[in-house]
Amino acid sequence: MKKYIAEFIGSAALVLIGCGAVTAGGLGGVLGGGGAGFLAVLPIGLAFGLAVTAMAYGIGPVSGCHINPAVTVGVWAAGRMETSEVPGYIVAQVAGAIVGAAVLYIILSGKAGGYDVAAAGLGQTGWDAAKGYSMVSAFIAEAVGTFLFLVCILGATSKSGGGVAAGLAIGLTLAALHLVNVPISGNSLNPARSIGPALFVGGTAIAQLWLFIVAPLIGGYVAGLLFKTKTLEA
Repeated sequence: MKKYIAEFIGSAALVLIGCGAVTAGGLGGVLGGGGAGFLAVLPIGLAFGLAVTAMAYGIGPVSGCHINPAVTVGVWAAGRMETSEVPGYIVAQVAGAIVGAAVLYIILSGKAGGYDVAAAGLGQTGWDAAKGYSMVSAFIAEAVGTFLFLVCILGATSKSGGGVAAGLAIGLTLAALHLVNVPISGNSLNPARSIGPALFVGGTAIAQLWLFIVAPLIGGYVAGLLFKTKTLEA
């Protein structure tokens, strides 16, 4: 249960900090669909990346700090965790992300004049084929981005990896991936992170949610297989 509680807390913190930087920071309520300039993307990437870094050192010793179903699938595919633990991890991550989004929504509701979550958004991810990039572009960005993220995670946490610097390397990698993917897909790379805000926003966020579940899981699984076969491990 310690592992599941840690994953719940870490996932809630990721959504609260990352999506909070987007919404409360006035950086736009929707990530993806084009139009995001570098000066807006950089603080978003740092918010998510630093949140992951903080949680890596905070709950990493307890659960490994997956806080992402795609990471759990990748770690499992790499042969580094028991199959019996996978469902509990994923349930805890999704539940934590929903609670994190709920807390953020409650905070934003106290804004002067109120907060219309349907109009202003909650930091949800998405794509816009008319103004930005196509569904295919978003799918590839999410799958490849998650693959690269897992390559960093699995390599940095291996026996010959980065040791105490692993958390920093992982957080910086996530931040860097935001610089590329935010205008394309919002750079979710994490089904739980997308599920949480989408449930409160509804509409297009729910309709597009499937991509942010399927693509990251594929990317994470492929990366895990390459480490399991020692293709990418010393």
